[in-house]
Amino acid sequence: MLDSIRRWLAGAPEGPDWSGVADWARARKGLFRRARDNQGFVVDGMLEGRAWRLEWGPPQRSYIEAHELRLRMELGLPADLQMLLMSRPLMETLERQTFERYTEQMQTQIDIATPEEMRWLAMLPKVPLDAPREFRARFGAVAMAPKVAAAWIMGPLTERLAEAALGPLAAEPPLVLMTLRGRVYLRTQLHEPAPAVLEAMVGLFECAASQAMSLGTTPSEAPDAGPSTASTAWQTQLQPEPAKD
Repeated sequence: MLDSIRRWLAGAPEGPDWSGVADWARARKGLFRRARDNQGFVVDGMLEGRAWRLEWGPPQRSYIEAHELRLRMELGLPADLQMLLMSRPLMETLERQTFERYTEQMQTQIDIATPEEMRWLAMLPKVPLDAPREFRARFGAVAMAPKVAAAWIMGPLTERLAEAALGPLAAEPPLVLMTLRGRVYLRTQLHEPAPAVLEAMVGLFECAASQAMSLGTTPSEAPDAGPSTASTAWQTQLQPEPAKD
């Protein structure tokens, strides 16, 4: 109680000290907000006149432990532009789990409650990546339109991913980059939200968004987009309150 009073008198927020994150957000002209339960935070930013949101807090996926970093941005992409890039260890784990779930348990239909990541691995073709072996050993992709997805990944995004593989992704944490319902999403495991790591991951995300926007309204390669594979890719668990540093 005494410590709380002291923090209140000093004007300091209760909970973890994320002043470095708040400073980083301000430097990017973004808005930092704590979650009401102090288990995470939100940062709202802009890229080329479009808003993006970053959330750090409790994980929403079972394959992520401790804390999860999530980013999303509305791009107005074609609804059937469904592309998914994953860290290779996560892809292999989810492929194995999907096989066990739908083969060994004798299920004949994919449960819509299953995360998109698992359903897409079972339903969408793999993307051929014309990249160095080291890159292909770290990352894999599937998509409704593989050639379009390859155009999204190859080039600047490949370079950003290769850089991240030497930095924040060096330990190969679970990583998901995907486009769904006109938006681009990123998920990864992140135990400590150090500003330098956040900057690197936001840079990667913004590159993915810019490359997706450069695709324009490129249609999918198949005249029939096939059955919908979408459910809910983003369920926010953070309830922002007025900004506090």
